[in-house]
Order: sequence, then C-alpha cells, then structure tokens
Amino acid sequence: MRTTNSPHISGRWRRIGSAAAAATALALAGFGAAAQADAATPHKVSAQTIATQVAKAHVQTTNACATTAKKGYASCDALRVTGGTTAFMEKQAAVKGVAPATIKPNASSGTPTGYGPSDLQSAYGLASAASSKGSGETVAIVDAYDDPNAAADLATYRSYYGLSACTTSNGCFKKVSQTGSTTSLPSADSGWAGEISLDLDMVSATCPNCNILLVEAKSASMTNLGTAVNEAVKLGAKYVSNSYGGSESSSDSSYDSSYYNHAGVVITASAGDEGYGAEYPAGSQYVTAVGGTALKKASNTRGWSESVWNTSSTEGTGSGCSAYDAKPSWQTDTGCGKRMIADVSAVADPATGVSVYDSYGADGTGWNTYGGTSASSPLIASVYALAGTPSSGSYPAKFPYAKAGTSALNDVTSGSNGSCSTSYFCTARSGYDGPTGLGTPEGVSAFTG
Repeated sequence: MRTTNSPHISGRWRRIGSAAAAATALALAGFGAAAQADAATPHKVSAQTIATQVAKAHVQTTNACATTAKKGYASCDALRVTGGTTAFMEKQAAVKGVAPATIKPNASSGTPTGYGPSDLQSAYGLASAASSKGSGETVAIVDAYDDPNAAADLATYRSYYGLSACTTSNGCFKKVSQTGSTTSLPSADSGWAGEISLDLDMVSATCPNCNILLVEAKSASMTNLGTAVNEAVKLGAKYVSNSYGGSESSSDSSYDSSYYNHAGVVITASAGDEGYGAEYPAGSQYVTAVGGTALKKASNTRGWSESVWNTSSTEGTGSGCSAYDAKPSWQTDTGCGKRMIADVSAVADPATGVSVYDSYGADGTGWNTYGGTSASSPLIASVYALAGTPSSGSYPAKFPYAKAGTSALNDVTSGSNGSCSTSYFCTARSGYDGPTGLGTPEGVSAFTG
C-alpha cells in the first residue's frame, strides 16, 4: 500500500524568490498579506458565481513521498499539485473577473495557489479561537527524515500571512530527532521535506498561537516513527499529528501498546490517500483517525460545502474496518466489529488544497498547493489544541462522539471513496460514516473533554 524507505520525486518546480518579493506581488494583486484578505473586488460578484467557478477546480498531483512496498514502513499521505487550476485560483479569478491561472509543472509560483489561514479558519468556524486561544500549547509533528529548511520555510509562510513569528530563538519552534537531539538529525529527504512543510503550515494556519515541535524519525519504519511519537510525548506535547500510513499488519497491536497508547494526549493520524481501505496507524484504537473532504465555497449560510474527497479509484480519502485493531468503546456503529476509520475529517482534496511553502532540494519549489489526509491530520490536531488540554487519563478520539449530530460538527453527507459491501464504510450519509467520520469541525466544542 503506502510503504517506503527513502523516496525521492523528480521534476519539482524551481525555487522561487524571497518572501518579500512574494508579499510585494500579493499586495500588487490586491491581497493583504497581514490581513489574509481576498483580492479587492473590481466588480460585483455573487456568492453563487464564486461557488460555480470554484466547482470547476481540477488538478494533477504527485505523491510527495514516492511509495515502494515494504513491510513495516510507511509513506506520507501528502499529494502535491503539479498542474491544473485549484479552487483557490478559481475563487480569486471570479472575484477579480479574469480567467483563472493554471499551474504548470516545473514553473515557479510567486504567490500561493491554495487556501490560506483565513480560508481554513472561516470554513471551520475557528477565527475567534485562533486569535485568542492556543498560547502555551504545543502541537507535535512526527515525520521521517530531516527538512534542513523547516525553520526558514515556516518563517516565510507565517510572515506572508501576517502570523506571529514562530522561531527557535523565541521558543515557539523546536526541531529534534527521534532521540530528542537538536544536533544529531536524520538524513535529509526532499519528498518528506514537503510533507514537513505541509504539517508545519497547517498548524500555523489553524492554531497561530501554538508552539510547534517537529520530531524527525531516522527512517519511515513504523518502529522509528513510533519512537518519534513517544519522544514527542516525552517532551511534553499534548497534541501529536501523524501524517503517514502503511498497510495494516498483525504487528499493529504491538505498535499500539508500544507507541500510540498515550492517555491524556491527542494522537491524530491520516486515514490515507488511495481511496477506500484501512491503513495504520489510523486503525489504532488509541488515535483520532482523520479522513478527507473536498472543501468548496458555497452560497449557503456557512459559506462553504464539503463532500467526500474522491478524485479517482486510486486517489481519495481512506476509510474502512480494521482487520486487526479492537473497536474502542465509544465507537457504536454496528457494521464493523473492529476499529472503524475515520473519526472526523477536514479538507484533503488537492483540487481544494492548501498553500504550503517548501524550498528544500529538488522537490523544493517555493509556493505549492498540497492535499491528502496529511493536510487534515495536523489541522485536526491543532483544533484540539485550540480546544484546550485533554483531561488526564482520557482518550481524546472519543471527544467528538459526545457531540455527534450537533452543530459542533459539519455533517458531510455526500460522496464516496470507492466500492464496499457495507455502504457506510465508503459512502457518506447523515450521521457517522467511514470516509468523513462524524464530520468536520465547526468551532472547537467537539474537541474538548
């Protein structure tokens, strides 16, 4: 399924210019970086017109961390857009009354081409919480290999969008190896660097006041990634995001007890990017399994709509009934006797993807648009951080279940991610379903307990 050792993707775009140049270009285009504003509207345009234009978004992608089947290893669940027109680009074109631009392979982009912080905060009712909460909380990101430019790229992203600085010197950002070392780091990898940038940027977009801890495993083996999870918890993180996954195996119960069973700590995991089917560690009974949606502007009261992310038979959110992991007591669906994936969801469709700044190596191109459940996992971990420290001894995966069917969650009721014998395993419906779980955040009240 998704297994790799040290993958590399070629053909990435050229690195672009400085953040200052990008910000200048944005200002000239009518965007306010600090305010994260939309383009100035030169003509009157209706919400329905924008929604119709956004619906035309269509892109081509590549997996950020190339997959090579190998038992006991994982790959990141990040997809980088290499061509086409994103929902963000369609939206801006409609607002300005111009034809949308097109992303082309091996071409640099001077400004973002995906959703930014204000979009995500608006979509999930987080603007108020993002401005006032999260201070003192630490969200940990666990990934494989080293991103040498992680701190610099994080600074560029945050500066562009007018977010407060998050640096090593001010204590907001820290990067360590799976043993906790700040100097003896893993070997660098261009593909995983893109994943790391995506994760760091999603924490920044969702919880700008949070501290960020990046723990880099020395390889993409489940053992090393799990060791990195333990290190993150050891260092005090109460929210740990895991944007990777691999095939389920009989070893999963052992991984559960060794790496993912941390009471009183939020552990999120991506549901996968290859459509219907279960993967690990999303299948762990101790984690919050995060599915993926397509997020589009809409002319409804919320201003946004979501459906199951499904691009093709081989690209879409994962879901399914685990073959190995026990069902947690708070999961009450009756069609699956074991652990069901997912619990909740958030944006993951690359066509409605998020802006990321990544400048490392052949895969570093400056501004990119990314999708995959690697976007939704750190986003949900950060929503938990906005909601506040979990109660001692709790398993936070159960928190949203107390709010099932309420306005605290956006119930996603359309779309599917493949074919399955039990309908809700792969098809959205009112209430709980596999691809989107209980739904997406509407504020933070479903993520506290």
